[in-house]
Amino acid sequence: MPRDLTGPDARGWFGPYGGRHVPETLMAPLEELEREFRRAWRDPAFRREFESQLRDYVGRPTPLDFAERFSQRVGARVYLKREDLCHTGAHKINNALGQVLLARRMGKRRVIAETGAGQHGVATATMAARFGLECVVYMGRVDMERQALNVVRMRMLGARVVPVTAGQQTLKEAISEAMRDWVTNVRTTHYVLGTVFGAHPYPMMVREFQSVIGREARRQILAAEKRLPTLLVACVGGGSNAMGLFAPFLRDRGVAMVGVEAGGRGIRPGQHAARFAAGRPGVLQGARTLVLQDRHGQILPTHSVSAGLDYAAVGPEHVLLHELGRARYTWVSDSTAIRGFETLARLEGILPALESAHAIGWLLTRRAKLRRSDVVIVNLSGRGDKDVQQLAERRLSGIAGG
Repeated sequence: MPRDLTGPDARGWFGPYGGRHVPETLMAPLEELEREFRRAWRDPAFRREFESQLRDYVGRPTPLDFAERFSQRVGARVYLKREDLCHTGAHKINNALGQVLLARRMGKRRVIAETGAGQHGVATATMAARFGLECVVYMGRVDMERQALNVVRMRMLGARVVPVTAGQQTLKEAISEAMRDWVTNVRTTHYVLGTVFGAHPYPMMVREFQSVIGREARRQILAAEKRLPTLLVACVGGGSNAMGLFAPFLRDRGVAMVGVEAGGRGIRPGQHAARFAAGRPGVLQGARTLVLQDRHGQILPTHSVSAGLDYAAVGPEHVLLHELGRARYTWVSDSTAIRGFETLARLEGILPALESAHAIGWLLTRRAKLRRSDVVIVNLSGRGDKDVQQLAERRLSGIAGG
């Protein structure tokens, strides 16, 4: 098992997790993708274009914002890494930019993506429009209803949004449909997978594209505090925003890391998406990782108030970090996440995405254990405009129910 935490081995394994578990028809395309990514990442011209687009189009570097009133509430110095201020409103565009540039370099004319909360779909549609590629986004019917604003945005950007009506009609099914499309159209199409999951090289590749978050945060906190943080906190669905923040700090043993999963309505089958609380090792959609499954290996239904965390598996590198004790993973309920959303809105004037609100909500539960000397960075991975209608309807139904 690797101890230097620099990424996967040559076959794409993070210890016993990861790998390539795909149909034979995808092995050659994945090997080609790995070769092209490694060449591109070593190519100064590719890196310059990636970095210039991040700066001039995406709006990087994003601020590291000291949340003074929220800090007073939780009893520690809390900084927010403002990925919500990226173009399109979330960290997802960092990875979408990198992969669309790679697709263009490989001569692909068409890109496809899956999306849950819609932010990855919007980011992919945005970059496809900028570089003139055809774009198709697969999205579960349930997620389309609760993230209707993002569906409209994707269509306005020229993407075709395909409703997925199988199974739970959420993110897992959207990924399955995207993979079916890729198998059929692999010569002309690149699959812009949105998180640190799936078959190698996706976990490694997405990690590299998202590590800009942690590299910036490291420079910014040293400038602001003249020291490294004591704690990093991020929500974890597939895990790309968390890995983007964590990766540049992995060798700094004095920096603790906490990933916050979706506890939903409680840790009961079908009521949550907390893989570290109730998952078991298994293979899903290309990778060996922790999976929510029954004793027969059937994938369990999941639930979260946030569409972006509503998934039955987690990125394999996160599982290795957990087993090595380098990062801790916990969960909060829907109600705690909503309390995090409301608290940040009222204390700091920021509407966080419901995904990010899980990390904010967890900090609220830790008030008694944080110290005034602690310096905390929370990855505010997205903004909550997309969730306002859902929360308003939830509040109105609560009033009606009362």
